[in-house]
Amino acid sequence: MSRTIKFAKAGGPEVLEFVDTEVRAPGPNEVRIDVKAIGINRAESMWRLDDYIEPVKFPAGLGYEAAGIVNAVGSDVSGIAVGDEVNIIPSFSMNDYGTYGEVIIAPDYAVVKHPKSLSFAEAASVWMMFVTAYGALIEDAKVGKGDFVIIPAASSSVGLAAIQIANYAGATTIALTRTSAKREHLLEAGAAHVIATEETDLVKEVARITDGKGARVAFDPVGGPALSKLLAALSFNGTVYLYGLLSPEVTALPVLDMIAKVTSVKAHNIWMTSGDATRRKAAVDYVLKGLESGALKPIIDRQFTFDEIVDAHRYLEKNGQFGKIVVTL
Repeated sequence: MSRTIKFAKAGGPEVLEFVDTEVRAPGPNEVRIDVKAIGINRAESMWRLDDYIEPVKFPAGLGYEAAGIVNAVGSDVSGIAVGDEVNIIPSFSMNDYGTYGEVIIAPDYAVVKHPKSLSFAEAASVWMMFVTAYGALIEDAKVGKGDFVIIPAASSSVGLAAIQIANYAGATTIALTRTSAKREHLLEAGAAHVIATEETDLVKEVARITDGKGARVAFDPVGGPALSKLLAALSFNGTVYLYGLLSPEVTALPVLDMIAKVTSVKAHNIWMTSGDATRRKAAVDYVLKGLESGALKPIIDRQFTFDEIVDAHRYLEKNGQFGKIVVTL
């Protein structure tokens, strides 16, 4: 038996319930895992609200990331054995699988070997943030030396991962935050420049930093009215990767300005990378090398126990964290 988190209707954190569940044997291409830590993501909050990229099928489970120990494998699984320490990489629908449980089933393609240098809590925090940033910045934009990359919501887990990924590739990072309160933390986290958008003119400051050229890439989870400012801060033929919509306001596009500078807005999600076997392997290899070299490091804001998972969701929705929220078992 396993205590598993389920919810029967959309709503706030209070709809999450502990349910005693008998976990079945894994199917031919599945793995059963004793969970030691769970990474908490914005996507799961949106899923709980039934406001995500696909509709929820109730009653529902949730969760994209976990770290733990294999206790059973399916008949067709290779390269994974009972007793292995493993992580779950987001690469499935939460209508099919979830990680919020003491014992879980996961598809074998989503299971990766646990990085030896990391604790279970650290490992549960890395895959969503680093692979999401990798997909846009490395796989698609191919950022490198000489490129400037603007990173809104830079103190989020994916924002911090984007700073590290861009730095690892040799680009220059410009972290955005609303006020100066987190400036020093962002500089310590590796940001080359920090702009407090409520205190400074974003477009003018980016122009100053880039000697008037603008940034080639912006990696944005916010959207809303600020998107037009990001577009104005880009270089000729620059691109905004939009991977979230934290702003509740309308996202308008300055089409004529975009035509004049030949700028682009590209929608981005982790599935472009994690949903393809070849791309997924390349991303995992890239992240593992970065972790081994020390160029990529998990940043955990706060840990909760499994019994406190509702509080973890409440904390997530306050939007005040600096890094990842993790639940330990």
